[in-house]
Amino acid sequence: MPNSLNDLFAHNRAWAAQIERDRPGFFTSLVKQQTPKYMWIGCSDSRVPANQITGLEPGEVFVHRNVANVVVHSDLNALSTIQFAVDLLKVEHIMVVGHYGCAGVKAALNNIRVGLADNWIRHIQDVRDRHRALLDEVAEDKRVDALCELNVVEQVVNVCVSTVMTDAWSRGQNVRIHGWSFGVHDGLLNDLGMTVRSTESLESVHQAAVERIRAKWTAKA
Repeated sequence: MPNSLNDLFAHNRAWAAQIERDRPGFFTSLVKQQTPKYMWIGCSDSRVPANQITGLEPGEVFVHRNVANVVVHSDLNALSTIQFAVDLLKVEHIMVVGHYGCAGVKAALNNIRVGLADNWIRHIQDVRDRHRALLDEVAEDKRVDALCELNVVEQVVNVCVSTVMTDAWSRGQNVRIHGWSFGVHDGLLNDLGMTVRSTESLESVHQAAVERIRAKWTAKA
């Protein structure tokens, strides 16, 4: 564990030197192009690094992260990043990835005050309120993880109905939006069955994903 900022620079130099020894010309080739097929929209949690989890190299996944992997229609940061990925980089897959035990989701579920971030977490509380009946059926100690999955599903919806995606699909661009959740406890990705290929398929895929979550978590109640 680094003890100072100087340690970070030292580790960086050692890492760069090791990469160049193992793969001569790696950084030279990296400079020349960025052609990822994937975009990852994830939580800012330091335990959920996109490249390491997926085994992808630098340059292979375009990443946007924020507290609790939220996509808000007024968030020009997120929307601009999605548009860059879709329109310029021509990514083929966008993965919205939550993780179990997410502190932002826990705060939203239990009305825990954080500070300024409360205004951001309010969006997750909207998801909580929308699915209140379902969550009430889930055992109390499982509700955070159930809401983590529901939050992913609803954020996939938000990506799909954005002008970026409706425009891309209307011109026939092949982009799929996926909803996944990551287990910090076991390192595994979980496909929530929320894969959307078009505006027309959104509603049916959404309903089926929510029903899968209901069946999964109410069975454990």
